[in-house]
Amino acid sequence: MKMFRNTRPVLSAAALATTLAIGAIGFAGMTQPAFAQQAMPPGGNAGTDNMNGTTGNATVGGSSSDDSSAGNTNGGGMPQVQQQGDVSYVSGGVGQDESKALQGAAHSWPLALRFTGRKAEFLADVHVQITDAHGASVLDATSRGPYMLVRVRPGRYTVHVSHAGVDKTSAVTVGSNGSARASFVW
Repeated sequence: MKMFRNTRPVLSAAALATTLAIGAIGFAGMTQPAFAQQAMPPGGNAGTDNMNGTTGNATVGGSSSDDSSAGNTNGGGMPQVQQQGDVSYVSGGVGQDESKALQGAAHSWPLALRFTGRKAEFLADVHVQITDAHGASVLDATSRGPYMLVRVRPGRYTVHVSHAGVDKTSAVTVGSNGSARASFVW
C-alpha cells in the first residue's frame, strides 16, 4: 500500500534512478577526461556508449514502451497511455508534475477517477474494474496513483475499486460530451 500526501511530490523509482544517472554522468564528465562526442547516425542508434561499451538507442529515462513516468513520450509529466481492449487509460499523479498534467488533461477524457484517504492523502495501487451496463468487464487495471483517466464509449458503467481490502462501487454515466467523474475516499 502506497500513501502519498498531495503536498509533497514523490519521485518514482524510475525517475529517481534517471535523476541519479544524469547527475553521475555530469559528475563523471567533470572529473574524467572528455569523451569524444558521437554524431547521431540516421535511425537514431548512437552506437557504442563511450562510458560502458554497450550499444543504445539514445532514449533517456526508459524505453518508449516503458509505462513509467520517467520513460514517457507524452511530455509535460503525463504518464504513458495504456490500452486494454478498446479502452485507453492513464493513471498516476504521485509527483507534482504528473498530478498537474493529469488534472489538466481530465477534461478531455470521458471518465476521470480520483482516489484519496480521509485526510486527502493521495492513494496508489488501487485496483479498478469497470463493467458496462450488461456486466461485461471493459477495464481491469491497477491505478499507479491518485488519478485515473479512462477513454470509454458513452454509456452506463459501474466502477468497482479496491484498496487495502476495502471495496467501493459507483455507478457512472458517460455522456456524449464525456464528463463523468467519480471520487473514492477510504
